[in-house]
Amino acid sequence: MPLSKDILDEIRVLTQFNPASALEGIKVHHTADHSTIAATERLYAKELITLPDGGYLTNSGQEVIRHLDSLVTVLQCKEALVA
Repeated sequence: MPLSKDILDEIRVLTQFNPASALEGIKVHHTADHSTIAATERLYAKELITLPDGGYLTNSGQEVIRHLDSLVTVLQCKEALVA
């Protein structure tokens, strides 16, 4: 399952959120990389974050970030076993 650059950019933005706290948000400034700004706007359009320039995770966004956190944890554990 190949992942598009847009999806990878969205994942990168989501990893900036703290999965342990719904009270911590992010702010993507207008000087950020164009791909980061576009990814943040797409996440807002998908109703995963509260503002087009970041904000907080919505309930759906919190669920997605929990899955993403689990995926990253598994991949990091497997990486440690290979090394």
